[in-house]
Amino acid sequence: MTIQYKNQGFKQTDTSKTTPLICPVDGAIIIKSIYCANNDGSSAILVNMNLVDSSDSSVEYEFFRDDVAAKSQINATPQGLNLEAGDAIKAQAETANKLEVVVSYALINRENENG
Repeated sequence: MTIQYKNQGFKQTDTSKTTPLICPVDGAIIIKSIYCANNDGSSAILVNMNLVDSSDSSVEYEFFRDDVAAKSQINATPQGLNLEAGDAIKAQAETANKLEVVVSYALINRENENG
């Protein structure tokens, strides 16, 4: 078993739901933080974040919804979040080209596992 510490960033270019992170089928992810930044200089934006639970028919569960003030950021997961194999995170902002997200996580997989 290996643990890899990683960051995944993305910039949302439209107002549709975007999937910045999917847990591989041979592992698990422990998310330390998901920072949502608003790069607009004058207006707040509404941000939604959902967990896609692959073990529950890929149902989406909203875990964050808040206005992110202009030129600021917020941690959408202050208590962390765990993803099982096949689970995903989806993000959506009400305004295009304003949302930037950085996910900091540990990927645990079965690589180099004995037996």
